[in-house]
Amino acid sequence: MTNAVKQGAYYTGQYRNLFAEYGYSEADIAAKLQHTWDALFGDDETTKIYYELDEDKGYLLDTGNHDVRSEGMSYGMMMAVQYDRQDIFDKLWNWTYSFMYMTEGIHKGYFAWSCQPDGTRNAQGPAPDGEEFFAMALFFASKRWGDREAPYNYSEQAKDLLRTCLHQQPPGFPMWNPENKLIKFVPEVEFSDPSYHLPNFYELFALWAHEEDRTFWKEAAQASRDYINISCHPVTGLAPEYAHYDGTPNHIRGFGYFFSDAYRVAANIGLDYAWFGVDARQQDIANRILAFFADKEPDDYRRYTIEGKPFEEKSLHPVGLLATNAQAALAASDEQLAKAAVELLWNTPPRTGDRRYYDNCLYIFAILALSGNYRIYA
Repeated sequence: MTNAVKQGAYYTGQYRNLFAEYGYSEADIAAKLQHTWDALFGDDETTKIYYELDEDKGYLLDTGNHDVRSEGMSYGMMMAVQYDRQDIFDKLWNWTYSFMYMTEGIHKGYFAWSCQPDGTRNAQGPAPDGEEFFAMALFFASKRWGDREAPYNYSEQAKDLLRTCLHQQPPGFPMWNPENKLIKFVPEVEFSDPSYHLPNFYELFALWAHEEDRTFWKEAAQASRDYINISCHPVTGLAPEYAHYDGTPNHIRGFGYFFSDAYRVAANIGLDYAWFGVDARQQDIANRILAFFADKEPDDYRRYTIEGKPFEEKSLHPVGLLATNAQAALAASDEQLAKAAVELLWNTPPRTGDRRYYDNCLYIFAILALSGNYRIYA
């Protein structure tokens, strides 16, 4: 099921720069990286998603839903640590810790998934994709910049968060199923979201979490790689937004199709292969996804069944979709498909308008990954 040769950057120390491999100059790549950061974190109101509440707090705004999400805050912290911007990281973490962290009730120790920009909570429940990104970004911050006083004791915050995720006690619920080692869509349910599965993160949690939890995380990495394989369609490579533990689509609330959440599966496959390179099945999945979209124009991306049947409904986030497809090129073995996907991203600017938040989050991660700058800090 896996390659005998471990070829990812974790083992080799070398991060692939697909932009350079496909002929773009180092100067142009550096400019693309800076322009992308400036678009999201600068002053251009047509592309920016980062705002500040006061001198020590900042947030990423979901510009389509006009709220602040744990997804976006954790993404922003990962962006900041990858770009070596501790100032922005600390403002995001301070906002998160001040307003989202829940100190009582069944979700004690988790982060509320949605707040208003002033910090007022819209929800009292968490979304596990936020928690896993918070933990990984905090570990990287600790490795890159060192720990300080609470709440900037990054590594301890990460370890304690992961302990809560695994050991939340009744009447609360853990975020991972303890038997099958799979992440849940939300703690109270027993099904998953394929795009939540980040085996490359779990490999590192297995090194840095509290010692008693490290075996679990190592097993979770393999469980998630297996789950990704069974939830991606054998012809198209598409995964549903929600899936049962056996990988089949879960159509509750109409989320059993390939749509916005599911775009991230391609990106996750690409980054896991770039960092660890231990699962040859990911190459095949990436090839299938890129082949499915090879004859489709971004303006005509749609909601699809995982078998590839299109709906009338168009994609809400076409830039995000082409960005995640491009990131899958890190795993693809078909060079022609990979190069076409990367070139499409290169020639596409960050998104403007009300829906730009999700697209531009996925866009900046793809730019980092494809330039060899989405890195492990250890």
